Amino acid sequence: MRAVLLLFRFLSTMVAITISIGLCNGNLGVPCKESERQALLLFQKDLKDPSNRLSSWVGEGVCCNWTGVVCDDLTGHVRELHLKKPDSQQDLHLSYGDFYVTSTWLGGKINPSLLSLKYLNYLDLSYNNFQGTQIPCFLGSLKSLRYLNLSEASFEGIIPPQLGNLSNLQYLGLRGYKLKVENLQWVSGLSHLKKLDMSRANLSKASDWLQVPNMLPSLVELHMAGCQLDHIPPLPLINFTSLAILDLSENTFDSLMPRWVFSLRNLVSLSLKGCGFQGSFSSHPQNNSSLKELDLSLHNLCELMDLDLSFNNFNGNVSEIFNSLSVCGPDKLKSLSLGSNNFSGHLAEHVGNFKNLSHLDLSANSISGPIPVSLGNLSVLIELLIYDNQFNGTLPESISQLKMLTVLDISYNSLEGVVSEVHFTYLTKLKDFVGKGNSLALNTSRGWLPPFQLNRLWLDYWHLGHKFPMWLQTQKQLKLLSLPNTGISDTIPAWFPNISSQLVALNLSHNQLHGEIKNIVAGFQSAIDLSSNQFNGSLPFVSPSVSALDLSNSSFSGSLFHFFCDRMDEPKNLSSLRLGDNLLTGDIPNCLMNWKRLVMLNLKSNNLSGNIPSSIGYLKRLSSLQLHNNQLSGELPLSMQNCTDLLVVDLGENMFVGSPLTWIGKSLSILKVLNIRSNNLQGDIPHELCYLKSLQILDLAQNNLSGTIPRCFHNFSAMATFPNSSILTFADYLMDNVILFTKGRGAEYGRKLLKLVKSMDLSDNMIYGEIPEELTSLVGLQSLNLSKNLLAGRIPSNIGDMKWLESMDFSMNQFSGEIPPSTASLTFLSHLNLSYNNLTGQIPKSTQLQSFDESCFIGNELCGAPLDKNCSANGVIPPPAVEQHRGYHLLEDGWFYLSLGLGFMFGFWGVLGSFMLNMPWSIAFSRFLNSMVVKLYGVIVDYI
Repeated sequence: MRAVLLLFRFLSTMVAITISIGLCNGNLGVPCKESERQALLLFQKDLKDPSNRLSSWVGEGVCCNWTGVVCDDLTGHVRELHLKKPDSQQDLHLSYGDFYVTSTWLGGKINPSLLSLKYLNYLDLSYNNFQGTQIPCFLGSLKSLRYLNLSEASFEGIIPPQLGNLSNLQYLGLRGYKLKVENLQWVSGLSHLKKLDMSRANLSKASDWLQVPNMLPSLVELHMAGCQLDHIPPLPLINFTSLAILDLSENTFDSLMPRWVFSLRNLVSLSLKGCGFQGSFSSHPQNNSSLKELDLSLHNLCELMDLDLSFNNFNGNVSEIFNSLSVCGPDKLKSLSLGSNNFSGHLAEHVGNFKNLSHLDLSANSISGPIPVSLGNLSVLIELLIYDNQFNGTLPESISQLKMLTVLDISYNSLEGVVSEVHFTYLTKLKDFVGKGNSLALNTSRGWLPPFQLNRLWLDYWHLGHKFPMWLQTQKQLKLLSLPNTGISDTIPAWFPNISSQLVALNLSHNQLHGEIKNIVAGFQSAIDLSSNQFNGSLPFVSPSVSALDLSNSSFSGSLFHFFCDRMDEPKNLSSLRLGDNLLTGDIPNCLMNWKRLVMLNLKSNNLSGNIPSSIGYLKRLSSLQLHNNQLSGELPLSMQNCTDLLVVDLGENMFVGSPLTWIGKSLSILKVLNIRSNNLQGDIPHELCYLKSLQILDLAQNNLSGTIPRCFHNFSAMATFPNSSILTFADYLMDNVILFTKGRGAEYGRKLLKLVKSMDLSDNMIYGEIPEELTSLVGLQSLNLSKNLLAGRIPSNIGDMKWLESMDFSMNQFSGEIPPSTASLTFLSHLNLSYNNLTGQIPKSTQLQSFDESCFIGNELCGAPLDKNCSANGVIPPPAVEQHRGYHLLEDGWFYLSLGLGFMFGFWGVLGSFMLNMPWSIAFSRFLNSMVVKLYGVIVDYI
């Protein structure tokens, strides 16, 4: 009997469990409402589904079993549609100019058949791709909805105010940068709303963006990041006191931080990143009605777990922040981001009391003093970012106690001393270690086995010793390795390819590495920088996976043929190639057609000869071409017209011949830098250059150009604008370093400086005529060099309009008249040369002009400071006293020196005329003679 009773109880239990399971899973065996099934099929019909995500939505089956569909347990009505893009965290993959977008999104249009789903309370279409369609107004009729998420689904246009009819809504997600609203009055009816996310939507016209959410008593989360907000209206009464999460990051308020934030006592997470807020924090709040500075206290925010104030203009002592947060007890805070502000002072030892911190970001401030030993008490810390500060002293060994640490960034401080194995004893989870920009030395035993497996390692400027670090061969997961300027003077070890084959970035530049390199093996789409070492021998074979390679400034020798022309059947993925400043010889081989991905090609300062090959025309992605300082000759190939993406062309200091190419202006329309200085170009400057509206730097100096300066040069609109932001654009990253000659000397400019430089150099040619008045409209020019030509006439009277000029050289020409008075307006001028012209009168008075050496004005009939010659009352030089001791006239002296020079010239031609029949000799002599005539002219003018 007892056995029967036990069996009955067991069976009863199993039946109950079975019924329970059936009730808990509404998608098992529940009959589908035919009208709702048809509505779903109509909805599916209008969708684009490239990955066939909704393949189960077919036939006569139970729609409650379809992907993303959830039905009511008892009635079978469709209650929820979960159609969020499944891999929404990996929407976009960028690969060196090619975009590969995952295709698991849904698109098309939303069919009104959804209105047949009367019991639908959950709809999630987020992170799909509806390709710019508007959010349908009829969604506002789905009155049962409690959850609606349309975030990042590529909807565009005005958010329909009909969504305000969804009075039962508790969650509303409308995140998307192409969405916008005129006002938020329609939100005021959503009295049950708990979470509102409108991040990245354009709310710039919604003046009620804060007042309306403030009237929602149930609101727990408010996300309005990046909404183009620039003003915070006052809130005399705080109603959304239930707010636990507030995110206003990445707006541009640029104002004092509002006081009402500190009244939100239930805040768990506060993100004000990048809002431009100002003010200082104090652990002792004060009344301050001046509104010039706001003392901010965090005393009241006792529930805070996540605080992000990064990328603002907050200031004050960083210890005051921790004092203020300590008032409520330091145990709740889990994440603190104060990076990119103006905090200063020392980090006190009581930072170690915040033992639940998992994320601490103090980067990019002015915090000084030693790193507290108590940081080792933060036992759950995962990420520690203190880079770009003024921390000094040594790295405390207590860092080794951070057993959960995965990211440690101490870069760009003033740390010094020795880092040993002890510092890493318990850092078994460490993945990223960034230590660059300190004066630290790593001292480990040769057989050290690190406890971690790093993904990324930066030790730039550390002292690692002469030998290559052996412990690196234990790092099997390394993706990025950066060890420049670390004093290594060794050969590349034989085991290194085992590591490099998995790397996506490798930087060993500026060391004393030597020997030959046979092969360079690296991970897919990798960037390799081995520049500024002492490698020798032939260029190595490079695996097809490498996309950026820098072998410049070493001692590689031999030809380029094997590098470019071997293994032509293999794909070539290089987009950036720098081989400049080596000992390479021979021609540039005519097999560039397989290198079509090249964006940057730098072969400067080698011993290359011959012509530029015609196959360069296949490099249609090329943005920067650097062939400066070689022995290349011939004319530029017409196929270069196909390289229409060129931004930088630097062919200076070669032996190119021919007339200036008219096709440059027509074909290379986005060119920013054109340098063909010190070649053998002849003929007039082509007017077609005036099509280059983006041109910032033009250098045609030291050629044999003639004719006049084209008046259409005023079309160089980039030179007519003032220098703007130094923030680099995508195009700036496609520009390589360029050697520029300004202020009488040459220097190499990197892309950050290059963006700000605007220069024109036409010196040392045979250009004649006047300076066109239109040239002075190029008011953004910083350097203008027209010296050593045959220019005449007056210097334009409005030269003073070019207020950004730092260098102006008009020397050794035939300019006449007075120096324009407007020249005194050139307050940035630091280099000036007007010597050896026919200028007369008084030098204009200004602090700037009188500060130059008198050699800048010699060879003219000028007077006034800085010259010793005084001016008469009307600005004319007083007549000199008759020189009794000289028995000849100055004019006769002038003709004497002129005839002497001409006699020497014709005699020289007579002796060496036969040699000039040889073309290279002819070119060299022509350039020499041109230079000598100009210099002789200067001497003659000085005597006359």
